[in-house]
Amino acid sequence: MNDPAATPATPAPAGTSAAEPGATPAPAAARRPRVRAPELTGKGGWLNTGGEQLSLTELRGKIVIVDFWTFCCINCLHVIDELRELEERHSETVVVVGVHSPKFVHEAEHAAVVDAVERYGVEHPVLDDPELATWKQYAVRAWPTLVVVDPEGYVVAQHAGEGHVHAIERLVEQLEAEHGAKGTLRRGEGPYVPPEPVATDLRFPGKILALPDGGFLVSDTTRHQLVELAADGESVVRRIGDGERGLSDGGPGTARFNEPQGMALLPDGAVLVADTVNHALRRLDLASGAVETVAGTGEQWWQGAPTEGAAREIALSSPWDVAYFADRVWIAMAGVHQLWTYDPVGGAVGVAAGTTNEGLVDGPANQAWFAQPSGLAVSPDGTRLWVADCETSALRWVEADAEGDGDAFAVRTAVGTGLFDFGHRDGPAGQALLQHPLGVTALPGSTSRDGVPGSGSVAVCDTYNHALRRYDPATGEVETLATDLREPSDAVLVPGGEIVVVESARHRLTRLRLPEDAVRVEGAAHRTRRAATEVAPGTLRLDVVFQAPPGQKLDTRYGPSTRLLVSATPPELLAEGEGADTALRREVRLAGAEGTEGVLHVSAMAASCDEEGEYPACHMHQQDWGVPVRLTAGGADRLPLVLAGLDEDAEGAEGAEGDGA
Repeated sequence: MNDPAATPATPAPAGTSAAEPGATPAPAAARRPRVRAPELTGKGGWLNTGGEQLSLTELRGKIVIVDFWTFCCINCLHVIDELRELEERHSETVVVVGVHSPKFVHEAEHAAVVDAVERYGVEHPVLDDPELATWKQYAVRAWPTLVVVDPEGYVVAQHAGEGHVHAIERLVEQLEAEHGAKGTLRRGEGPYVPPEPVATDLRFPGKILALPDGGFLVSDTTRHQLVELAADGESVVRRIGDGERGLSDGGPGTARFNEPQGMALLPDGAVLVADTVNHALRRLDLASGAVETVAGTGEQWWQGAPTEGAAREIALSSPWDVAYFADRVWIAMAGVHQLWTYDPVGGAVGVAAGTTNEGLVDGPANQAWFAQPSGLAVSPDGTRLWVADCETSALRWVEADAEGDGDAFAVRTAVGTGLFDFGHRDGPAGQALLQHPLGVTALPGSTSRDGVPGSGSVAVCDTYNHALRRYDPATGEVETLATDLREPSDAVLVPGGEIVVVESARHRLTRLRLPEDAVRVEGAAHRTRRAATEVAPGTLRLDVVFQAPPGQKLDTRYGPSTRLLVSATPPELLAEGEGADTALRREVRLAGAEGTEGVLHVSAMAASCDEEGEYPACHMHQQDWGVPVRLTAGGADRLPLVLAGLDEDAEGAEGAEGDGA
């Protein structure tokens, strides 16, 4: 394992921490310490450069935005989409460089990074950094993180999480003016070289739906289309969508999607589509091929926005899958770690489960925590909604809460322990491990040990293990049905005891016969590639670094402009300091003997607004961190987490894992 806490060979960027609510940011010039940006190095090499090796020296004269990302992380994918317009508007002065820094073992495979760059339409150079060399050099703490380097090669800003592009663009405009006047700005085309297109019927398909006539509907995600296939799973019947990225209704040749994923049949025979990057739900009329937007505004939901109401008036956030359960359409809202529902009759949406905190917590639906739910399936008896909770490598379910009222639901976990543990191991569910599963498929019912009919077992598309797994509630066992699949992302049952699997990275559907006797894999267990942060028992100072971007100030018009929420897993790790407050600096007390391990959950928000204008625009900055910690004598007594700005006191800073908000 690599230790992201290692001391950088080049000093980490320094700056100031605006820890007090309402603090006035320093002038822009004072916030730009002259710290040379470390060189970009990675064992995997460069992608999207036509085979050329890049260096910051070669990029001198350009404004470079370094995007630290990993392809499992929904917030990283949000940032890639946020950057598209900025890249286009400033194409002659700005070069975005993605640095892929893996979380899961699978993400360290070079071929998987190559696939991800194409799958998500990344149109800038990408450095594959499987050993986290550049991550360490820049002392990065979270996914995603953006670092801005000026034309002379100095770090001038750092932002963790998503939603910062408006601030970065303002800084870019200032740097263009400043370095244009100095003669240090170099205009012209950047180093991006697009890969050669590949001719296949499907390209990184995401989800599959069995149609009443025996055929299949597949979300051809990278090509922004739905593809109807015949019963053989190969012959193309028709394509729906013109293949260009966009959000427009219309017939099959004119409608536009943006990386669509999950689909569900509605009671009236129409198909509901999770149009993921459009943050919308679309309705497809199977007879005519007409597409209509029925939920979402096309904009991404942000903290503080409404969470229920008329479906076309409420923003959504990366809906990844949909399923009809308990007389509603349930939505795997991957972007905010929740489950929402949509009423196709009443035309309303609302939150059904989850708090937006990222993690694995069971209990009443409104108190449960999820981590990027991405697959849904309803049990044959209709009593359970199975959930593939991919960032916790978990299989979970929703059911009616026996202790609640008639409309209450509860969340339970079958397999999985949290954000940091994963692997390929079969056996009792409490010990079994998955690795970033994206799909679930309900299988026929089973009978428990005491003879009571069960709700049915479930097949799991164990995506990063390239396997199809099965969990049986009757026996409490997990087993492996098939291996040597390539990033399976969804599956459907077909007559004859067969299952059709979407092999996303092989761009095809694969038909398998369900074995009567599955294999048992005694595979390895893994932990995230981020090492636990060693902290001293007792008092720990949490410092969230935030500076309002250039041209903005903290927004105190409606009360405190910042908020910090802290909790821990297990809860007893945090003896003092739990809960919410408005200050971005807090002292907490950690309990336990030396060697005790756990996770600190830190969620920070800050509101800023433009300093000028009659109606100044307001902006929300947010990041969630899950920080694995180990109590160690002599460990750090300060934990800095950069939301936006530069940390002036990087001594003792350890590597924290943050998957965004």
